[in-house]
Amino acid sequence: MDLVSGEKLENMTSMEKIRLILDKVKTGRIVVLESGLTPDEEVRLIEMTMTEIRVDEFSGIEIESYPSKKEGSLFDKLFGRNIKGRLTVIGPANQLRTIEKDKYQISTKVSVGD
Repeated sequence: MDLVSGEKLENMTSMEKIRLILDKVKTGRIVVLESGLTPDEEVRLIEMTMTEIRVDEFSGIEIESYPSKKEGSLFDKLFGRNIKGRLTVIGPANQLRTIEKDKYQISTKVSVGD
């Protein structure tokens, strides 16, 4: 499991973050991001994941995030301010399953890969 600090993510572009996540998850690692991703970054991560799925090699990702502490205002949305999740857990779809999620806790089941 890799825990990635918000400070490290602040200094990366969206594509660098996505590549970092995909490279780790494809090797069977579970990635926990302290500051999460923006909704746009999550969409791009899912899109890129779909292009990299290969039978018997990479089955995709499981992703779960807490929403931001403060929902963006109309002005935030109009001016394109990034609203990030507070914490994001990402892992191989064949190893990580979300059992339960509420606003305080994400419960997952992790199985050993083949």
